[in-house]
Amino acid sequence: MVEKEKNINQTQDIAVRQKRITKSQTSLYSMLFVLFLASLLSCTSNFKRDADRFKKGVFEIPAAKSYSKTTITRKDSLQIEEYSKLVSVFKDSVTFEKEEKRVDTLFIKWKNNFSYTLQMKNPKTELDKDLIFVQITKVTDSSYSFTAKIGYSDFKQDGIVYKVK
Repeated sequence: MVEKEKNINQTQDIAVRQKRITKSQTSLYSMLFVLFLASLLSCTSNFKRDADRFKKGVFEIPAAKSYSKTTITRKDSLQIEEYSKLVSVFKDSVTFEKEEKRVDTLFIKWKNNFSYTLQMKNPKTELDKDLIFVQITKVTDSSYSFTAKIGYSDFKQDGIVYKVK
């Protein structure tokens, strides 16, 4: 009888050990599957993360406070920006706003696919002489989000650039 109980206990111990091993193997296989899936997805999504396609072409920035939509053309090391700006005009003691078309030409220098600097080709003010540091923060198929900083000031501006051509 004692011998039978020992055999039953040993059989139960073996069954418990096998369950533990099976659970460990299942956890290991699950973890390996997740790692495989993650590596597969990271390989196939390079297109979405690759900002190189934003280095040349025609782009748009939607209208913002006192600015109309901005059209940007990038060729080689130049960026040409075309936009309209609302300007206050004083005439005969009356103030009214007038839309003025502007074109700015800037030198663009890419540090990497996600960071570049802009510098006005013909600065008109002291502020225009400062570099503009641009960091791309998010990329989609047809646009990117950015944060721009003028010079070494604390001024930062966020925006979205859409690729047109």
